[in-house]
Amino acid sequence: MYAHHPSARPRVRRFAVATALAGVLLMSIAGLALAQSADSTQQNPAAPPATERAKPPIIVIDRFRPHDARGLNVFEPPKAETVPYTGFQLQIGAAFTQQWQDLEHKNNADPKVVAGVDQNQLIDIGPGFNTAEANLYLDAQLARGIRVQLTDYLTSRHHNESWVKDGYLLVDGSPWENAKLDKLMQYITLRLGHFEINYGDWHFRRTDNGNAMFNPLVGNMIMEPFTTEIGGELYVRNPYAFAMFCVTGGEVKGQVTKPDARSPSFISKVGFDKQLNPKLRTRLTGSVYTTSGSANNTLYSGSRSGSRYYFVMENTQATESAQAWSGDIQPGLSHTVTAWVINPFIKYQGLELFGNIEQASGHNAVETSDRDWSQYMGEGVYRFLKNQLYVAGRYDVVKGRFAGFTNDVTVDRVQAGGGMFLTQNMLAKVEYVKQTYQDFPRTDIRSGGQFDGIMVEATVAF
Repeated sequence: MYAHHPSARPRVRRFAVATALAGVLLMSIAGLALAQSADSTQQNPAAPPATERAKPPIIVIDRFRPHDARGLNVFEPPKAETVPYTGFQLQIGAAFTQQWQDLEHKNNADPKVVAGVDQNQLIDIGPGFNTAEANLYLDAQLARGIRVQLTDYLTSRHHNESWVKDGYLLVDGSPWENAKLDKLMQYITLRLGHFEINYGDWHFRRTDNGNAMFNPLVGNMIMEPFTTEIGGELYVRNPYAFAMFCVTGGEVKGQVTKPDARSPSFISKVGFDKQLNPKLRTRLTGSVYTTSGSANNTLYSGSRSGSRYYFVMENTQATESAQAWSGDIQPGLSHTVTAWVINPFIKYQGLELFGNIEQASGHNAVETSDRDWSQYMGEGVYRFLKNQLYVAGRYDVVKGRFAGFTNDVTVDRVQAGGGMFLTQNMLAKVEYVKQTYQDFPRTDIRSGGQFDGIMVEATVAF
């Protein structure tokens, strides 16, 4: 039995804390100055106002969620026409993110020596910059109410090379002049292609590789319900409610081999979203995801960009890309999975409350019975000074059983911090995070595990 503690760094730690606090103070002063000169007009009541010195790009694509702060608290793309149709339009966007990390970790796992190397010895980590992430967006208006979107990860923690995240066709209008079809399409939306599946509401708030505009903190959830799949969605919508049904191939990429090992995935979602009065907005959605068989289902392992917390709880042989999901929990439900999630959202003036109540069960290809997992998360954000500054906190707890374990384990994470929008396209934020691991066997590197410390992040999106 042993405990691993990194070498003491009191001076570095004090410098990190002082730097973070100084940054928050400077952001507050700058926020006051910006608030005094801000233009009162804005498209999104949750976004900071534009200024004469920092005007955001003009949006030329209809029914489009902006990649910058104007996309805050926007979930499904709007159904109503937002930009008059004038013909074919092409819009190019991008997002870039950089973090500075100062985390420490420890455990009390028993030594597990393989070829002279202790697999349960934690790697030594300290303050430093993480690899920058970048996204490229291509959006095109093909016809009135019909557009195509492509997202490319230019670089990420898991892939340093450029690769396509998703690309799809969004249909909110008829391509033909037909009065009956036009009437029907007032309520119908179709999405076809390879896309980020609409399971739950968290994926609208999470950090997506290079774009961290919509996440008030730095890290995402512990057990990430996020993946991309190939298929089609059908929505029926009115101004306040919607229902969605989706069928996909059940995996992150197209496959034609091993047909007996795969079945389609079925996803459904219903929701209510209404601005009850000028101060109060409420939203409540429920989603279900199920597949009876996949060669490699990635509902909880599809975040290919990786975790923001580099090398935490990893051993001395870890590499940045191979162990890209440090601190995350991937339950290993890779063959069958049935999951449901309920997401409440309330916004009252500058206060936002968001919740995640989730249950999942399934197994991998060699197991014969299901394992259960649960995740409960609550997040609060308060925006002030015309939404240029905010403070935020989040508590997330995951409980379940890994394949081969004889008992359930529990992992919880506390995050607290805040940020400042320098413009609608630039955001700086700071976070304190603490994560603990309970009930892991002594032979597992996460036994008695804990990591904590400070993260500072800056992001640009347009």
